[in-house]
Amino acid sequence: MELDEALEWATEKNHGILITIRRDGRPQSSDISFTLKDGKFCISATTSRAKTRNLLRDDRAVLHVTSPESWSYISFDGTVEVTSPAQTHNDEVNKELADIYQRIAGKEHPDWNEYQQAMINDGRLVLRFVPQRAVGMVN
Repeated sequence: MELDEALEWATEKNHGILITIRRDGRPQSSDISFTLKDGKFCISATTSRAKTRNLLRDDRAVLHVTSPESWSYISFDGTVEVTSPAQTHNDEVNKELADIYQRIAGKEHPDWNEYQQAMINDGRLVLRFVPQRAVGMVN
């Protein structure tokens, strides 16, 4: 499947399964929400999650996106960029997390100060999945 065609299909979605590699080589899967921006799948995560620890050790991953109502799916192979956690209000990571929130929720947060403080408290960061190949079936 052509990567551009796969990305176009995934643009209308925002949920998937991110599959990373555990230390012993076995796969680890996580349900995630994403938004596509500049050809990358942007995902909010925390420093304490298994997926984050796995990706800091090995940046290879698969992002599997489905559309059960049409029996369609695409699995993207790629690598993941991991940002540092949000440190202060309005730092670059907090701004990116706010953008991800707005794109997925489709609305503004009712209290951005509260949101940004929660991102700092949670140790939130951004995972940017960079797709390199795609396989699947779109009906």
